[in-house]
Amino acid sequence: MRFTLSPDHLDFAASLTALLTTLDCDTATRAWAIGNPGPGLKIWRRLADQGLQSLTIPTHHGGLATANRPADDHTPAGAGGSGADVVDAVVAFEVLGRFCPPGPWTDAAVLPLLLDDGVLASVATGETLVSLSFPPHVPFALDADLADARYLVDGLRLRTFTPGAALSSLDAARRLFEPVPGTDVGPALAPERAFDLGALLTAAQLLGAGRWLLEASVSHALTRRQFGREIGRYQAVQHLLADVATALELATPLLHGAAVTGEPADVSAAKTACGDAAHLAARTALQVHGAVGYAAEHPLGLRLTRVRALVGAWGTPAEHRRRVLAAIAP
Repeated sequence: MRFTLSPDHLDFAASLTALLTTLDCDTATRAWAIGNPGPGLKIWRRLADQGLQSLTIPTHHGGLATANRPADDHTPAGAGGSGADVVDAVVAFEVLGRFCPPGPWTDAAVLPLLLDDGVLASVATGETLVSLSFPPHVPFALDADLADARYLVDGLRLRTFTPGAALSSLDAARRLFEPVPGTDVGPALAPERAFDLGALLTAAQLLGAGRWLLEASVSHALTRRQFGREIGRYQAVQHLLADVATALELATPLLHGAAVTGEPADVSAAKTACGDAAHLAARTALQVHGAVGYAAEHPLGLRLTRVRALVGAWGTPAEHRRRVLAAIAP
């Protein structure tokens, strides 16, 4: 398969990048991590004004997507219907991965595949934060204490939950809570498709973070001097950065292809490849930056911890590799 983003997709990514460049996402993420959600919520609402939270919400709830297809509809995700919205969402989440703003972005995007309810209208406008628990792959709920709507996927059913014990996370801005099950809401519309969308958008964030890490590493290598020359002129550093660039480029068509097909094996391949590439980018960035990469004030650290957390979110690498293996060697 050959997949190339359209000019509209590229323009959308550029406009979203331009907007996020004007917003101090790093400061908001640090504030969110210490219990001050104010700056992060401003970014959440600002992006809602631009329609980001509307991408997967059906039009009859004020969103931009056509009505969700039934769970037994196996039409490829890119063949009309809501397919363009899936690709748009992947493009948007790759940009989010670059800037690492705090908040349960994936949860809000996934909810329309689980629930057809009026709450989606307030999610689209940015008024409602959503927190999801999706065991066994997503056992803990992100930002549950701040969320206005909380849902637990219990097999084929959907339940509300209340936040229980707070858990520590390597990424302090990903504030996790144990869900305490509440009332039954009804059947979950399409839990398998919802999980795949969550994994796909997580893969997109990983790819975006990986690209940021590569760009930051290249920039540092071109300016940091050691032994009288820029470290980027040393062949060993060049090889490290080339390996990262190659991994990211190989992961990109897998991500975009999975957005088109929506096939579970394609989604798992994308999640695995994007996770591996981002992890390599993180390791290399720390090597290239040296001691400065450990400084709490440096933006590198925010991406390092975000990548490490997202690699295991919405399905571990081992789980996604098993799905790919089962598809190619049943």
